[in-house]
Amino acid sequence: MSEQFLSVREAIINRRSIKKFNGQLVKRADLMSIIDDAIWAPNHGNREPWRLVIACDEDLVAVQHLLRDLAIPKWQDLSSEDLAKQMTKFTLPGGYAFVIVPEDARQKERLEDYAAASIFIQNMQLLAWEKGIGSCWKTPGFLDNPKFRDALKVQPGERVIAMLQVGYFDEVPKGKERKKSAEFVTNFGQ
Repeated sequence: MSEQFLSVREAIINRRSIKKFNGQLVKRADLMSIIDDAIWAPNHGNREPWRLVIACDEDLVAVQHLLRDLAIPKWQDLSSEDLAKQMTKFTLPGGYAFVIVPEDARQKERLEDYAAASIFIQNMQLLAWEKGIGSCWKTPGFLDNPKFRDALKVQPGERVIAMLQVGYFDEVPKGKERKKSAEFVTNFGQ
């Protein structure tokens, strides 16, 4: 998919989570451009409650090793073929963005910050889609692992809420049916 101009509706309806990337690298400049535009996400009090750690280009090998160590149990015991097969979910994306938010002690602010960061992530996904770059927002259990947090330099009072894989792809997955508004909307007073 090449860069194109989409209406907001087209981008929202046609964007898909990509899980089968083709291994083509995402240039750091392209990812930074997406991030620069995604920051226009609405956020309470203009706090911009997000911080990102990205991996592109030469950073990918180190991230892949970290992900291997955390996500593939006893990887050392696997044959090189089996390891390579299990690693494709980490080696085929062309880049990564790890999204970190503050864990405000005040519940209202913590929820507002999480909501704002979620909108920021969707902005990234839609902007990437417009450029022909797919993405998949993942929340694996290792995001809270101390080794992972240390590698990303996550501070006390911060939380990693997303591993956003980005990359190019050869096939667009079919969309899944969504509920119609009549199935989940009620009128006030009814």
